[in-house]
Amino acid sequence: MDEESDLAQGHEQSCWASLPDVCLRRVFWWLGDRDRSRAALVCRKWNQTMYSADLWRCRTITFSGRPSRSHASEFESALWYVKKFGRYLEHLEIKFLNPYNAVLTKKFQVTMRGLLSCLGKSNSRLKSLSIQHLELDRLVWRSSIRTSFIKSLSFFLKKVSKHLAYLNLKGARLAVEQGCHVLSALSHLRSESFASELNLEDYFSHHLAVYSSPQFNQTMAMFRSLAVLTLNYNCISDELLETLGENNASSLWTINIKCHIHDPHGQVIWGMSWAKLAKHAANLRVNFFFERVMKHERLTRILLQEIPVRSVSLRSCYFSDPDWSMRPTLTDLLPTYRHTLQKLTFEFNNNHESLDEELLHLILSCEKLFYFKIWAFLDVKFVERILQSQEEGKCMLRTLKVRIYTNRYETNEEDRMLRDIYRKYRNLIDTEFNYFVIAYPMM
Repeated sequence: MDEESDLAQGHEQSCWASLPDVCLRRVFWWLGDRDRSRAALVCRKWNQTMYSADLWRCRTITFSGRPSRSHASEFESALWYVKKFGRYLEHLEIKFLNPYNAVLTKKFQVTMRGLLSCLGKSNSRLKSLSIQHLELDRLVWRSSIRTSFIKSLSFFLKKVSKHLAYLNLKGARLAVEQGCHVLSALSHLRSESFASELNLEDYFSHHLAVYSSPQFNQTMAMFRSLAVLTLNYNCISDELLETLGENNASSLWTINIKCHIHDPHGQVIWGMSWAKLAKHAANLRVNFFFERVMKHERLTRILLQEIPVRSVSLRSCYFSDPDWSMRPTLTDLLPTYRHTLQKLTFEFNNNHESLDEELLHLILSCEKLFYFKIWAFLDVKFVERILQSQEEGKCMLRTLKVRIYTNRYETNEEDRMLRDIYRKYRNLIDTEFNYFVIAYPMM
């Protein structure tokens, strides 16, 4: 029996030993760092597999913003990873979750200084970097800590600017001068940057009129291969649009623009500036995201007919203004883009006016619309009318998401009607739709 056990064990070991490298790497791919390190101790082949480049190309490093023993090793493990496998890294995401005090931001800054320094020396293949929601204008970021972090980040970007294609600094909330200093690091080696995707949403602090800054326009002029640009409307100016048209016409295909109520958005942009950009960048599509900017007179200053708008999102959250009406926007403004609109998202409190007819007419008039999401006070029959129009071939929706607000705590009647509608159009919904519809008490 002992000899048979030894033979069986030897046979089992030989099977693992002969496992193809591609299969072994796949097994390692599913393991966490701790399990990978343990598996690497099994044999020489497994140890070599541990250092396969494709296991370490993508990495998300998360730092907790709360003091905790369980999170004490986060900073040390991040440095361990970069020193050991940083040379293989191609896509890096760093998260710093809601820092609690200046002690933690200081620790994060010191760790990032070592991490970025090590990575800058060993890595020559980083393609994308994402560090979101730092909120550097918060009080927990003391001036000296913030300045040191920006210095480390800028120096690192100079090192990797030659091959970095994607940079996401959403929510950094910097001053104009600091923000431009960081961005200019991407053009350090050649006085121009060939990054293809840039996310600058909330990159600058609120209330800043970035559009009036010559420094920002000069910084953006260094980018020559942008394909996707995301930024706030308080950065948009005639000068910026002209710069984008001159330097990125052959590559630019998407601009995402966020307009927030707390950002300055009263600047005058000429329609001819948008028309000129759209002419040079023939494949350009623009997506607008409005946060509590809902009044018709404000929207008409921004949504000019010369803009090739692909999607519009209008969100007022739960704020209600009896003097505000959504009707002119639905009947006069948005139909301007009926030939280009593909996505519509609405979240507003229209308790004071019914908009079912206007919304349905807008959906039917937009010939390319495939995505429609709305949270509002609606009649349940509004959903049935959309499904009926879809069945008759009058619209081509692929996604329908509806939250029907009610003024009652109980939604039993609405739920029953929605179940009946689903049963009636079940075949249509199950075969053609990403469908989600509920009734929601809005008290």
